[in-house]
Amino acid sequence: MTPQPTPVDPPQLPRSPAFAQGMIVAAGPTLYVGGQNGIDETGALLDGLRAQTEQALRNVLAVLAEAGSGPEYVAKLTIHLDPNVDPGAAYAATGAVWGDHRTAVTVLAVAPAKPGALVEIEAIAALP
Repeated sequence: MTPQPTPVDPPQLPRSPAFAQGMIVAAGPTLYVGGQNGIDETGALLDGLRAQTEQALRNVLAVLAEAGSGPEYVAKLTIHLDPNVDPGAAYAATGAVWGDHRTAVTVLAVAPAKPGALVEIEAIAALP
């Protein structure tokens, strides 16, 4: 069984309750989750940043579960946000779905490829 990733938070850098500065992951099988938008099972794009962010995270969780992993094994999230949205509002929408699973995170202000999408989330996870 692969151990869960371990956060790395150097004391000279600020510590966040939401993300780690780095993650140590034991060598082994790795899952790369492609960019997930806020689309439901029919392919319909949900309305608004909160709904899209929550759905994109649910989609990431679905891919993790299908591979036998979970959010506790995620080493890195990359979040692509439409440049016109508030990153703080996107972050506020994550708690209900993602919970308190700290991981390394990169947030980029770049328009997602899907027309109308406000957020796209990808993940790198260890497989237990």
